[in-house]
Amino acid sequence: MSWYLPEKVEIKEVGPRDGFQMEKAFIPTKEKIRIINALSETGVSAIQVTSVVHPKAVPQLIDAEEVMANIERKEGVSYSVLVPNICGAERAIPMKADEWELMLSVSESHSLANANRSVDDSLKIMEEVVHLANAHNVSVRGGMATALGCPFEGRIPFERIHYVAEAYYQMGVRAFSVADTVGVADPKLVYETISQLKALFPDADINLHLHNTRGMALANVIAGLQAGVTSFDASVGGLGGCPYAPNATGNVATEDIVHMLERMGVQTGINLRKLLAVSRDVEKLVDHPLESAVSRAGTADELHQAPTRQMKIGE
Repeated sequence: MSWYLPEKVEIKEVGPRDGFQMEKAFIPTKEKIRIINALSETGVSAIQVTSVVHPKAVPQLIDAEEVMANIERKEGVSYSVLVPNICGAERAIPMKADEWELMLSVSESHSLANANRSVDDSLKIMEEVVHLANAHNVSVRGGMATALGCPFEGRIPFERIHYVAEAYYQMGVRAFSVADTVGVADPKLVYETISQLKALFPDADINLHLHNTRGMALANVIAGLQAGVTSFDASVGGLGGCPYAPNATGNVATEDIVHMLERMGVQTGINLRKLLAVSRDVEKLVDHPLESAVSRAGTADELHQAPTRQMKIGE
């Protein structure tokens, strides 16, 4: 078998937004800032800091402005916010984020559950958001939630993904994030979907946002690599989920994807030792076990002293 492996990939840390938003107990603002600053020191190239969603929808992120105003921005790290609508975009302007990540569901049913509007209505709003971003020289990335499976509709026809991607492209967006929001994708689906998108939009930067609900996220990372993806979202400790997707668990754990890629010779620029320290800190902060396999078992190169031979009965 011939493997395609890039020399380096970008890992975008989404735990402070996608991960923290699912925590029932409010995480103090100063603790969010402390964790984000610690993540900035691990070598990650991008961090999704927060979302400008309505506080009633996601109370955990009510402190978005304060968090963005007080994090220590490290040179070489991109800091983004999730922007769901025009009101959020107006809130985001003073935050001086490096990127706005647009939030839109590909499937109609999830769009209605998540945003209370149709896909076409959401796309019209995204046009306004992109116009505002351009006016303030902010980069945008077009998010496509449920592109790799919907909890209400099942597998999404590629024509729907193409429809949304084309709409984004006509707005001038040249970066897409393709999401397996509920963790139902398989490697074949990931490879075929990304291959088709890259053929249709060869100048677009395509990112994969994978959840590990059914334990297939790392396999889907490999499929994405084979299709030419070099940008992946991941969440420290595997935190995360979707409030409007039944049984959805967290993203692929950042430490798990870094550990796998580095062992395969693919550089991430992330210091795994520092990242594991942050993961352990986050586990204490949220006060429940995390989903990271590497945090539980240790890295694959950790060796243990062999036990001395015990005398058997009868010898």
